[in-house]
Amino acid sequence: MAGSSHGHTPAAWTGVTIAFIGFCVSGAFMVLANPLGFWLGLVIVAIGGVVGMAMRAAGMGGKKPEHDDLAKVIAAKTANAA
Repeated sequence: MAGSSHGHTPAAWTGVTIAFIGFCVSGAFMVLANPLGFWLGLVIVAIGGVVGMAMRAAGMGGKKPEHDDLAKVIAAKTANAA
């Protein structure tokens, strides 16, 4: 996964953070036996997904620049040193 931008973007962090808050709200209201609060928490989870997708569409979910593979870098330095 080091070669991909999986989860390393502002869009991903924001969407997951909002969804996590919604999960916590929903869990707390489930323990308190309040169905309205439970469903409100699930709505917040869905909003987190929508916000993440909107931020990705706005360009905040782009790929990170590719890094050279460590083995290729070492081989190139060894070849240049010889």
